[in-house]
Amino acid sequence: MTKLLKKLILFYVAFSLVATPLESFAAQKKSQKRVHTSQKSSISKSRISSRSRLKSNRLKKIHYKSRKSPALTQAQYLAADRYDGSGMLELSSAKALIVNQNSGEVIYAKNTNATTPIASITKLMTAMVMLDAQLSLDDTLTVSNEDVDYLKGTSSRLKVGAELSRSDMLQLALMASENRAASAISRHYPGGRYAFIKAMNAKAIQLGMTNTTFLDSTGLNSGNVSTAEDLAKMVAAAYQYPEIRMASTSPSHEVYVNGHTYGVNFNNTNGLVRGGEWQIGLSKTGYISEAGRCLVMQAQIAGEPMIIVLLDSNGKLTRIGDANRVRKWMEYNSEPKMTTTGQADALKLNPSTNEVMAGRIS
Repeated sequence: MTKLLKKLILFYVAFSLVATPLESFAAQKKSQKRVHTSQKSSISKSRISSRSRLKSNRLKKIHYKSRKSPALTQAQYLAADRYDGSGMLELSSAKALIVNQNSGEVIYAKNTNATTPIASITKLMTAMVMLDAQLSLDDTLTVSNEDVDYLKGTSSRLKVGAELSRSDMLQLALMASENRAASAISRHYPGGRYAFIKAMNAKAIQLGMTNTTFLDSTGLNSGNVSTAEDLAKMVAAAYQYPEIRMASTSPSHEVYVNGHTYGVNFNNTNGLVRGGEWQIGLSKTGYISEAGRCLVMQAQIAGEPMIIVLLDSNGKLTRIGDANRVRKWMEYNSEPKMTTTGQADALKLNPSTNEVMAGRIS
């Protein structure tokens, strides 16, 4: 009995020595598991919180964008399309000028002296300076790396090394607003690009465009600035060039780059030209973010030759909707009445300026 008791005591002592570390190890593992679970939960909550903040920031950005100057929605554009011309003429473009080309009578004026970037409207001046130089339209111009847009990063189907006639380059610059074509035109000018830009600014002064500055031939530089009033003068001057009228109002044009047998088709950037419902004598669109959507035209409306300048429109449909409103308002009112909006006063292009516009200035 005594031996049995001794054995039981020894067994109990041995079991105690083994069980205590095991219990301690199990407790440690359980504690680590709780810590890991807590950390995982904390990380998960942090991720959820980050996603919530990101979503909130995105919503703030969306709400901020929605508070910008009004752009025509699809519904508003359709409403403008259904507009019958009655009532007041109201346009959404931030700056606008509608003037009779013959009489100088202003039909609508809005912020006409506000200086603003003009984007590719610039290319009308590019075309006039090129044509004034009386360079051969058959000369071959080559697109180089200097013509690539490193400022805005715009793309082009005219690759470096592409060769086209000066005539085709002019066509693409005006009709398709092709930036590399406009750049190549300035680079192949006598004296180079510097002399070309200098000639652009000299031409602006000769036309009485006192609030206009040009820094490049494409309009990608936001330093190319003007006013609606100055651009009306430029449109009237550009209209005197048959080459500009024809190139800017072609719905499309096919070119054969580097003499290839297959052509590359380019379309007019103005949907009103492609639509064929307007009698448009000259057209040019423009866009960079600093300028908004821009459109200038010479068009026959209600039997009258009109110059239309629409600048800083927000949204792709706004400038087209505004142009359609102008046409319908004029057609409804056979004898147009003067309408002013904002800070604009009644404006007439003076006869002496019109005389200057009537011819080419070399």
